[in-house]
Amino acid sequence: MTPSEPILSVGDIASRSGVAVSALHFYERQGLISSERTAGNQRRYRRDVLRRVAFIRVSQRVGVPLAEIRLALDSLPEGRTPTKKDWARLSRLWRDALDERIRDLEHLRDDLTGCMGCGCLSLRTCALQNPSDELGGSGPGPRRWLDGATEED
Repeated sequence: MTPSEPILSVGDIASRSGVAVSALHFYERQGLISSERTAGNQRRYRRDVLRRVAFIRVSQRVGVPLAEIRLALDSLPEGRTPTKKDWARLSRLWRDALDERIRDLEHLRDDLTGCMGCGCLSLRTCALQNPSDELGGSGPGPRRWLDGATEED
């Protein structure tokens, strides 16, 4: 950092971003943001960290794993805030994965609607606990163990 460059403390970043100090420390350990240390070993951040933290939070909110967020941030020039153009490029990369998650969740929702919740685990239609009626081939009755006892106990 240059002497003329604005620097912020971890408390400043936490206050302005709405993110807990512990989360900021975690992000730093994960390589998502970086700081420099003062002579008194206090963290100091460049202003671009505020935009990076916002980028991290939005990415997490849509389900992007931290490892992918780190790769995305690593693709940006150091010391520059992510721009609208950066976000558009990265969100295009994540869109297919998000669309797939949406399809999976819709399928799960539809399966849940059809589930009777009876615990029989052997109905041919139970797509949640017993897909393809795998347990039905073992004979009638429950086939799962709970704490060493059958569900019949």
